[in-house]
Amino acid sequence: MAKVHVLVFTGYGINSHEESAHAARLAGADRADLVHFADVVAGDARLDKYQMLVFPGGFLDGDDLGAAQAAAQRWRHMRDAAGVPMIEHLRRFLDEGKLIIGICNGFQLLVKLGILPALDGRRFERQVSLTCNASARYEDRWVRVAADPLCPCVFTRGVGNLTMPVRHGEGRLVSRDDATLDRLEAEHLVALRYVDPATGEAAGEYPANPNGSPRAIAGLTDPAGHVLGLMPHPEAFNHATNAPRWTRGDYEMPGTVLFENAVRYLR
Repeated sequence: MAKVHVLVFTGYGINSHEESAHAARLAGADRADLVHFADVVAGDARLDKYQMLVFPGGFLDGDDLGAAQAAAQRWRHMRDAAGVPMIEHLRRFLDEGKLIIGICNGFQLLVKLGILPALDGRRFERQVSLTCNASARYEDRWVRVAADPLCPCVFTRGVGNLTMPVRHGEGRLVSRDDATLDRLEAEHLVALRYVDPATGEAAGEYPANPNGSPRAIAGLTDPAGHVLGLMPHPEAFNHATNAPRWTRGDYEMPGTVLFENAVRYLR
């Protein structure tokens, strides 16, 4: 059986790396290594040794210049010790059909790098972004999300509704125009939507939609379904007792099901 090795990035303000690695291990990954970005630049760690990359949540570079903006420039313009542009390592990784998940700050990085949504297969071209919450404040709460059953995303296959926590100040999706949003919906690239817990309908209003994201978008995938970016934190719901209502007997599917789907696919 194929081995599944997962690289979880750390450094420069990432703070959810331990939980993300734990989630990958719970999901059955044979290895989940914490790797500092600088070690990849130095050649001490190589992306081609892994089958999945995790860009965890946190506050890359203190969110200076906007969430993940500085980190995106680091990936775009730095070269490794052998002179290979760092962006080429990501390009090769994706070309080989491997998997990437970006959570919260990691999602912000993926859209600013143009890895998501990659409409028309145009990678590394920024087509959407994530900006300040409509509430103009940091939101830390549990939300309900629903997966699109027609979405090609490997991570969300067979997933119905999930409850997960959010903790972010810049989670509202913005696009260049409404036509882009229309395409995301028509091509089923909206992997996850915020929904009203009472009705199950797409949530346009606060607090069910914690950031005011249009079309209740909580997560996106690429046309191949190999990349998932989402604002909620699946790694933070890795056991039934993490959920706020577990003492009332409300046992829900942990968010780590997204990691389980990825590991199963890679095997």
